[in-house]
Amino acid sequence: MDLYEHQARQLFAEHGIAVPEAEVVALAREARSAAERLGGRVVVKAQVRTGGRGKAGGVRLAADPAAAELTARHILGMDIKGHTVRKVMLAQPVDIKAEFYVSYVLDRAAGAFLAIASAEGGTEIEEVAATRPEAVARIPVDPANGVTEAKAAEIAAAAGLPPPTLPVLRALWQVLIREDALLVEVNPLVRTAEGLILALDGKVTLDDNARFRNGRWDNGGTEPGADPLEATAAAKGLNYVKLDGEVGVIGNGAGLVMSTLDVVAGCGARPADFLDIGGGASAQVMADGLSVILSDPAVKSVFVNVFGGITACDAVADGIVQALETVRLTKPLVVRLDGNSAARGREILAERAHPLVEQVTTMDGAAKRAAVLANAG
Repeated sequence: MDLYEHQARQLFAEHGIAVPEAEVVALAREARSAAERLGGRVVVKAQVRTGGRGKAGGVRLAADPAAAELTARHILGMDIKGHTVRKVMLAQPVDIKAEFYVSYVLDRAAGAFLAIASAEGGTEIEEVAATRPEAVARIPVDPANGVTEAKAAEIAAAAGLPPPTLPVLRALWQVLIREDALLVEVNPLVRTAEGLILALDGKVTLDDNARFRNGRWDNGGTEPGADPLEATAAAKGLNYVKLDGEVGVIGNGAGLVMSTLDVVAGCGARPADFLDIGGGASAQVMADGLSVILSDPAVKSVFVNVFGGITACDAVADGIVQALETVRLTKPLVVRLDGNSAARGREILAERAHPLVEQVTTMDGAAKRAAVLANAG
């Protein structure tokens, strides 16, 4: 469950991380009065659960309240990577002297958390990480010990962060742990001309399994402005995440799906979706999941990777056939079935003999075929 920027900033403030004063509005006319309360000159920022707002024109400086209203009118209603802007945040601008990057993220492979930090924050942090990886420190954090004063000093030293950032490193860890988050990120964390350390932007992803403890943020995926595919999947009770690639991925079990994402990436393609049909999925669940994936215009091919256990492969095959009766398949579908009732599942798909459905017996082979088909499309 991704939070909006203004929600992330609220959490930061609650845990002692300083943020510039800001207000959130849904109407352009409200932006004028908000700007007046904030001192006149403001930064107007689109509130959407995706990156790339600045490059899309969703972050702009307004010189006065009248300009703030005009800017808000322009940004509200914008489409940014499939997300409609329904609210904007107006924040006081600051005189920036240095920008840093700080985040904590769950490292599933290591069974721990990873601190990622750099003395070169800002919009180009991804380019920095790609071209000069040595400028981005990656420090494992043992969940049992957390970010102590010593660990914060280790992270700061590795990343080249100044001593005043140490309290932020510790406070950001508290956000992660106390709010049941999988990711917390501040980019940029800045030092102002007055020497203050402020979080200008933030991203927080909460663990869906802890929704019962995070009721104030939970909207069931149905809030206006949420990704429409994620909202549809949530309404069907599916565990779905929209990504930025071209291969739709469906699997049974989070571990298998995560492994599938890595294998697809290793074959030269990018996953477009993450959909876990679970350990006891029915044919209807499989059909619902496939219909969601096929609704994504970015998908060029679909990879269904199932290891039959509680979910028998013949039930998965029945679900695929059922989906083909209601959804027009226009993209190639690569299926790998193994385990419980795999032979019968393959027979069911062979009997259906859809021209766009291919079966591959190995996970690596199926991923490679899905990547080839996606790149060809």
